[in-house]
Amino acid sequence: MPSSDELFRPTSDGAPADPGKVGKRPVHAVPDEPEVPRKPSGRVKHDEKVTVYLTAAELLELEHARLSLRAAHGLAVDRGRVVREALHLVLADLEQNGEDSALVRRLHEG
Repeated sequence: MPSSDELFRPTSDGAPADPGKVGKRPVHAVPDEPEVPRKPSGRVKHDEKVTVYLTAAELLELEHARLSLRAAHGLAVDRGRVVREALHLVLADLEQNGEDSALVRRLHEG
């Protein structure tokens, strides 16, 4: 896994914008290469883990989606794969549409 120095680099000459913030340089994520569409990881060994708590109804919806993918589309996938694919779609929409993304709209609602 790349270190934070490889993921982030300064976007300015290092001079602080605010004199009260001496020693703190603004650092932003800047891709080193042309942007390519990200893809979900699919079936690989995953080294990182996140725990998400769901209601019983949300878990039932997730399981229903998994079974529907299998029955209607011939896709035998686990819940983690469904979640990774959904996360990929939501984050791509956020990156492309920003304030108009479904995620921003839904978070403003709730």
